[in-house]
Amino acid sequence: METINLKLSPREVTGKKVKRLRRDGVIPVHFYGRGTEALALQVEAAVLRRILPRVGTSVPLTVELDGKGDENICFVREVQRHPVTDDLLHVDFVRVEATQVVTVEVPIILSGESLAVRDMGGTVVQPLQTLSVEALPMNMPASFALDVSVLEDFEKSLRVSDIQVSPDVTVLNEAEEMIARVLPPRIEEEPEVVGEELEGLEGEEPVEGEEAAEGAEGQAPETEAAAG
Repeated sequence: METINLKLSPREVTGKKVKRLRRDGVIPVHFYGRGTEALALQVEAAVLRRILPRVGTSVPLTVELDGKGDENICFVREVQRHPVTDDLLHVDFVRVEATQVVTVEVPIILSGESLAVRDMGGTVVQPLQTLSVEALPMNMPASFALDVSVLEDFEKSLRVSDIQVSPDVTVLNEAEEMIARVLPPRIEEEPEVVGEELEGLEGEEPVEGEEAAEGAEGQAPETEAAAG
């Protein structure tokens, strides 16, 4: 497995003042884990933008704390982004021991072409996007790949049991849990003709407004008699 290194620096700015850091191209981060104190740190945004797509939340990286010189095996635990601009706001790194089994959500990547999509107009749906996996940090798979070309009709599906894993990796999901299938194309119903709806109204009882009008006419003589 490729080793990815990251160096984090101490951070003195906290709270709402971290907005100034982001404007200067620096992202606030938290570093924590078993056997270590939680630290408020920082790193250049450009560095994180380059590393995060490579590691996701399932690839371990070696983190060095500026001024301490030691190396720590870490996973990205959480990435916060702006809801509108998608800009990086904050990242959490969790430290783990090399000999400690960890649980990580590993992404499932679909590849290939389904005949049910190409020839029958179906749509591939993927209810399960990740697998919950236990393994030692350096044995953790970056992702799982599944070929959807086996989905030749709308009856077939891909399940957790279809994923091949190495003996040193344990998948915690149920074997029969569905990962992907192909849904048939949706057939839209034709709208009813308005003319036919109007023909069905002939001979029906008068609507509520008409009944009210007739009732008002019937009460007029009684009103005049009372006046007399």
